[in-house]
Amino acid sequence: MQKIHDRLDGYEPGQFKDKFRVLFIIVIVALSLVVLRLWYLQVIKGSELRQRSENNSVRLRKIKPMRGLVMDAERRVMVENQASFDLVFVPNRTKDIYRILDKIKALYEERSLTVATLNSFTGRVKPFVPVILEKNITMEKLAVVETHALELPGVTVEVTPVRQYLNGTMTAQIIGFTGEVTREELDKGTEGILTSGDITGKFGIEKFLDAHLRGQSGAEQVEVNVAGKAVRSLGRKPSLPGDNVVLTIDSELQEAAWNALGDRPGALAALDPRNGAVIALVSSPSFDPNLFNGGISDEDWVKLANDPRHPMENRAISGQYPPGSTYKPIVAAAALEEGLITPETTFFCNGSFDMGNRKFRCWQEKGHGQVNLHRALVESCDVYFYNLGKLLGVDKIAAYARAFGLGAPLGVDLTREKGGLIPTKQWKLNRFKEPWQLGETISISIGQGFNLVTPIQLANVYATLGNGGTLYRPRLVKQLESPDRHVIKVFEPEKMGALPVRPQNIQIINQALWGVVNESGGTGGSLRRPEVDVAGKTGTAQVIGLPQDAKARKAKRVAANFRDHALFACFAPLGNPEIAVAVILENAGHGGSAAGPVARKFIDAYFAKKKALQSGAKVSQVAEGEKR
Repeated sequence: MQKIHDRLDGYEPGQFKDKFRVLFIIVIVALSLVVLRLWYLQVIKGSELRQRSENNSVRLRKIKPMRGLVMDAERRVMVENQASFDLVFVPNRTKDIYRILDKIKALYEERSLTVATLNSFTGRVKPFVPVILEKNITMEKLAVVETHALELPGVTVEVTPVRQYLNGTMTAQIIGFTGEVTREELDKGTEGILTSGDITGKFGIEKFLDAHLRGQSGAEQVEVNVAGKAVRSLGRKPSLPGDNVVLTIDSELQEAAWNALGDRPGALAALDPRNGAVIALVSSPSFDPNLFNGGISDEDWVKLANDPRHPMENRAISGQYPPGSTYKPIVAAAALEEGLITPETTFFCNGSFDMGNRKFRCWQEKGHGQVNLHRALVESCDVYFYNLGKLLGVDKIAAYARAFGLGAPLGVDLTREKGGLIPTKQWKLNRFKEPWQLGETISISIGQGFNLVTPIQLANVYATLGNGGTLYRPRLVKQLESPDRHVIKVFEPEKMGALPVRPQNIQIINQALWGVVNESGGTGGSLRRPEVDVAGKTGTAQVIGLPQDAKARKAKRVAANFRDHALFACFAPLGNPEIAVAVILENAGHGGSAAGPVARKFIDAYFAKKKALQSGAKVSQVAEGEKR
């Protein structure tokens, strides 16, 4: 002990002071570093870390809005919304999305539920960005997910509104469908208006009026537990539903038009000549827009995209066809207005018209004999109009055709409308670098050659003739309404111009169109009704040229897809028309025998409904009178 005491006494106080000083400095430096770190975390990074901490228990959930309803002219709902359940993964509790997917698949397979609709996922996940695993899940799948919630951390079910198209294929080409916004759409200046996951219109009215229909998204702060399940709401900004759209379409007449066409490729367009309202617009074949609810499957998309009949093409506004003899009233109007003929002017038809070394045949091989303008339209004499075409020239015909609204889109309330083609000398020179030939004018004069029109353009031509010469822009939208049914905007009739044709000349043509249906020898007898109220014109449009030699023409076998198109265009009743209709059936043969009966069924349906409504009104008036 003495030795130890002696050793301790041997240390000088200065030695302890030096070592203590070093230790003190080390402690001070360490404490300073801790304080600096705390200051950095709380002051410099405090806001960010606080947000991260809150995100561990609070999630911002987007509330998708209800899209506006779409109704017909009589306020029958054509498109509504229904609840859909989407399976969503928020990887704030686990980043192993593959383990979660495998677990869900295993749960599905145990109950023999399909796993094909589960989205495959590649790439990295972000901690607080939701990933949609499956859209529009069934109630069976919903029950599986909810009962195994603790085994599926980060998985939740969100309620999303989806469209329900009540008229299905009959109105698919008009109304269209919706889908999730794409990156390309977000890059087109809609950032801030649209965000990832929003639903937008992709086709038809859904696209044309998307800004009105889609509404505004809301948001909700939701507190979640350790499994990522919602516990309570901390705050909510409700979504705003979109505006409702009232169309000019009558869904009952739309169904009548659809049934009249059947499954044959073609289109029917029906307008009100008094204001340009579209009453029915059918394109066949069509597709089921409900396939796109929740995202169309690869199998269904490939089937639609590869269908050779092109069901997603709206033939009524984008199908372009030679007008055939339905074009003859325009040529007649031009010849009358230019003073080149009078109604009494006659030409002799022996069945053909010679131009150089080429014969242009009339559909009536034996010819029509000596015919004036009235009989030429009634019997659709080609030779008569070959003579008119030679007198007028292509540019004069084109000028009148454009005054009737042909050669450019009419501006109907849909996307992808095409304008057809009305050729001129300059057009051919620009397009083919070749001069115009007189023989081409001969073909143009009966609606063949380069001429192309759409069904809605053709219906508008006859609506314009029927109403006496006022050209209206066809419109599909009647008005926009707020969700509580207050009218926001009314789409009034829009005049595009007036025909450069005197009323007396229009009357001459209309009387001949009445004769097409109601007189002996008329080509449109299939539209003859007891009320003798329909005026119209048949048309048969060649798809390909045929040999000049008669025997060769008969011997040539034409494939089904190269057979003539059948056309019929009309308005009714004569003098005060309420409806104008154009029908085009692809590769169906003659207009009078193929397209005419389709128009007849639709016209009958229109007037039958009108009669029923008038009878109902009379009954109501009588009943009201009895009460008084």
